[in-house]
Amino acid sequence: MSILSVLKERGFIEATTHNEELEDYLENNRATCYIGFDPTASSLHVGSLVCIMALAHMQRAGHRPIGLVGGGTGLIGDPSGKTELRKVLTQDQIDENKEGIRSQLSRFIEFDDDKAMMLDNAAWLTKLEYIPFLRDIGRHFSINKMVKAESVKSRMESEDGLTFIEFNYMLLQAYDFMELAKTHDCLLQMGGSDQWGNIVAGIDLVRRTLGKQAFGITFPLITTASGIKMGKTHKGAVWLDPERFSPYEYYQFWVNSDDADVAKFLALFTFLPMEEIETVKSLEGADLNKAKTILAYEATKICHGEKEAVKSLKAAATVFGSIDVPQGLLPSATIPRGKHSAGADESVPSSTYNKEEVVGVKPVVDLFCETGLCKSKSDARRLVKQGGAYINGERLSAFDQIVAEGDLDGAEILLRAGKKKYHKIILE
Repeated sequence: MSILSVLKERGFIEATTHNEELEDYLENNRATCYIGFDPTASSLHVGSLVCIMALAHMQRAGHRPIGLVGGGTGLIGDPSGKTELRKVLTQDQIDENKEGIRSQLSRFIEFDDDKAMMLDNAAWLTKLEYIPFLRDIGRHFSINKMVKAESVKSRMESEDGLTFIEFNYMLLQAYDFMELAKTHDCLLQMGGSDQWGNIVAGIDLVRRTLGKQAFGITFPLITTASGIKMGKTHKGAVWLDPERFSPYEYYQFWVNSDDADVAKFLALFTFLPMEEIETVKSLEGADLNKAKTILAYEATKICHGEKEAVKSLKAAATVFGSIDVPQGLLPSATIPRGKHSAGADESVPSSTYNKEEVVGVKPVVDLFCETGLCKSKSDARRLVKQGGAYINGERLSAFDQIVAEGDLDGAEILLRAGKKKYHKIILE
């Protein structure tokens, strides 16, 4: 099966340019493709995973991916999909963010032996001279076409409008494509559906300046079954950086997927065969929950490594009870099979306290606030009133209840807010 067919079957593709020629190009060449990543933070998040996994699939099919960090365009900001002007970053901030992005991409794709490349468009964009750029590049762009692009039109219709500096973004991204085509024979750009106008502009510029046929692929915006943008939670973004979002929390994010999303997420965010994933669509109840466990394990293993995936699986068994992973379900998955019971739970978020400062002294709700399970005392009061606050499995009945010796399980206390938020207190 061709890589284009693989991406289509797994739900990656929203649109392509020159479909038949693209299929032929990918079938008969070791193609070089690229996706741009905006260095506005030191970590990517789950919202970037479709792009990252697409690069990984391209590499597995024998092609060479380029992760292009927008160190140059990051100084301006991409208006695509945005309703307001971005904060301008310093060069030091961009450099720090670049390192974080490279570290995360290296978990999904291999950079050794020319298998992939990590580039920064600051290497060429910051050296451009304005008059030659207008003369050689600007003359190929029609303002009439540019203002019709959705990314430009939506900003022009917004309250803040579109600045001239942002209006130049389409030219600069097109220049990136031309530069990569010229220096690395990169003839395929991929990106989110909001990048369609920028990608098409780049293809046109490559044709006009280099006389080469270039191609584009865009990916759909992934939303959950409830209509929420992929990667958004009560805590904010689901970061790929383990310091910002722990592997255990990452594992729990996938375990808590909506039933209707499980097969789709397995196709997009794991490398398991589609014929196995198809069988998940008919599962219900406890069997579907077992498939969620495999989804969480595989996604965590890809992003954080097998060791962290195993730790998260064991921690989940400790917190939520034994987990049974049958042999025949998604057999290509590398998750340990059989029953996983309560055991090592070092991956559950935890805090250490002096026992004398807690037992007989501290109200339980203070621990809920201090550990982040509740945002405030009023939030904690509401949780207790609704019956959603637990200490070692026992429902908290009074807002002013003090931690007692009988509340302890050995030297530990397990707090729970609602059905899914846990925090372990270790007493010294």
